[in-house]
Amino acid sequence: MAIFYKACWAIRAILYCAIFGRFGFPGYIGRPAFLLGVRRMNIGRRVRIFPGLRAECHGQGRLFIHDNVSIGQNFHVIAGNDLHIGSGCLISGDVFVTDTDHTFEQVGVSVFDQPDRVATTRIGENCFLGIGARIQAGTILGDGCIVGANAVVRGVFPPHSVLVGAPARVVKRYNLEFGAWERC
Repeated sequence: MAIFYKACWAIRAILYCAIFGRFGFPGYIGRPAFLLGVRRMNIGRRVRIFPGLRAECHGQGRLFIHDNVSIGQNFHVIAGNDLHIGSGCLISGDVFVTDTDHTFEQVGVSVFDQPDRVATTRIGENCFLGIGARIQAGTILGDGCIVGANAVVRGVFPPHSVLVGAPARVVKRYNLEFGAWERC
């Protein structure tokens, strides 16, 4: 049965080649929940996306999912600028990534009627995002970062860091000199 679903997803990917900015092959995509601005979405080769994708490119925003990325079910991503997810990433289910924040400075004015704030967000290569992780606007994850389940992440984090909590903090880093993970 799994082969049938993957075959259907591969056929869907072939059809998406005509509407996405780029959709590399081989790869597959499950039935999306919502897509906005698909011509500004660039999907690399060997990208596997499970059902429930909600991907939005607002304004001039562009989404780049590089090669060999696996994305779990119900992934939600919002791009208001160039948002990159590096090659080799593994993204669990129910993960949210954005480069856009709503503003609320004007008291008495609906948040819908206030401008959004866009801040560069980038996921480095070979990162792992645990189930339910939230990557907020302005977050830069260095290569090889590990984000724990349900972590709420905002900020700039060096390569090979383990982040947990809400708000997320670094609990381990890989020491290249000794070739081992060390607690922080």
